[in-house]
Amino acid sequence: MSIQDQVIVILAEQAVLEPSDVTLGSTLEDLGIDSMGVVESIFAIEEAFDISVPFNANQPETSGFDISSVASIVAGIERLKAEQG
Repeated sequence: MSIQDQVIVILAEQAVLEPSDVTLGSTLEDLGIDSMGVVESIFAIEEAFDISVPFNANQPETSGFDISSVASIVAGIERLKAEQG
């Protein structure tokens, strides 16, 4: 399963939606994921991909990990995985 597909499944589970309801252009707000859901999604992503996401729930805009859309989350994970080598 691709990173994109895994992220979509994780976010769909968090939002209690079908994966087909989640698009790359979806924002977490579009999906109805609140701030607590964002934190839970980040934890699930870290576990699924065995990475540490530089995300500060208190200051999401300064965390260096763009969660503005599903596509940006996928891109961020791909970058972290590449850096991990």
